Amino acid sequence: MEKPIKKFDRFDWTLTLLLLLFFLTSCFAIYSAQRTGQYVGQNFLYKQIFWYVVGSGIIGVVMMFDSEQYRKLSWYLYGFGVFLLIFLFFAPSSIAEERNGAKSWFFIEPFGSIQPSEFMKVFLILALSSTIYAHHKRHTRKTLQTDFLLFIKLGFITALPLGMIMLQPDLGTSLVVLAIFTGIILVSGITWKIILPLYGGGAALGAGILYLVIWKPEILKEYLGVKTYQFGRIYAWLDPESYPEYGYHLQKSLSAIGSGMLTGKGLKGSEVYIPESHTDFIFSVIGEEFGFAGGSFVIGIYFLLIYHLTKTALDTNDPFNTYISAGVISMITFHVFQNIGMTIQLLPITGIPLPFISYGGSSLMGNMLAMGLIYGIRFHHKTYMFASKDRSFDI
Repeated sequence: MEKPIKKFDRFDWTLTLLLLLFFLTSCFAIYSAQRTGQYVGQNFLYKQIFWYVVGSGIIGVVMMFDSEQYRKLSWYLYGFGVFLLIFLFFAPSSIAEERNGAKSWFFIEPFGSIQPSEFMKVFLILALSSTIYAHHKRHTRKTLQTDFLLFIKLGFITALPLGMIMLQPDLGTSLVVLAIFTGIILVSGITWKIILPLYGGGAALGAGILYLVIWKPEILKEYLGVKTYQFGRIYAWLDPESYPEYGYHLQKSLSAIGSGMLTGKGLKGSEVYIPESHTDFIFSVIGEEFGFAGGSFVIGIYFLLIYHLTKTALDTNDPFNTYISAGVISMITFHVFQNIGMTIQLLPITGIPLPFISYGGSSLMGNMLAMGLIYGIRFHHKTYMFASKDRSFDI
């Protein structure tokens, strides 16, 4: 027998508070970042506020759908996302201009640029979750063969958008797609007899390539035709001072964060110039102006968000919702780890924004779309009076 729950109690107030903290942090950071001479005549703060309003509307719409409706819509959304990625290649330069060597955006006046891959990440989460749910429903008897078949299905579904994103080229988003795939695989029920050899082999291959890049680059040049400049990001990551043409952003980022020390220089106290600091290097601005304390506060909010998402995945009664939550957790976690890691030389630099804080309409709307799914999971959750475990989403 279901326990009646008021709509007010079903609304996710904890997630709302976390998003409000991200909103305020984003506003302060962008307001300060846009003060440099590079952004004269631009006001990214007002635009970010506008996108937050739009994102809130997206959450309001998405949370009205329950898991059954998600499953029915998942393949339509996935197909729509793939269509946009394909159309991007053939679209005229008037609406899909190539920028910085990548053709990744549609330019629509007066809204600005829209990046389809940001939405494709969420559509992919739904498609993978739907595939796992349907597979387990059909194959009630789990064997090595059925697990391998599921892995092939998930790999094919991921490879299609991944290949098109890599061709743009967009390395950062490609890595996020792989992170989503990896996270969902880990909760899909596929046996470790398949996961360990495949991922172990992938890790060994990656380590081998990194070894060749650092110690034996002539092998890659001779046999794979890799150019010297293509090693630039790796070399700049390891030794930015020796490769200033590639390590300029990293040097500036380290200088900014280091100069912030414990408590920072205060709001509008930035002194280190970092190009495009309102987007990918927004954490450098936070580190300089609010120091170690401010950076720790931001990381703490992300920790609470990931904890909240993890609790959602564990508490839901619907496996499909668990897969969705796992995909969202993987996406957000990788974004945070990669973005902050690249600003402090922990990881190589890639074009990945900091979720909910970096300026960017497409990135923010894509993340709000993912949050809408989480809101929906909690809003439509049902508890039972005589259930063996009370799963009421209390936190």
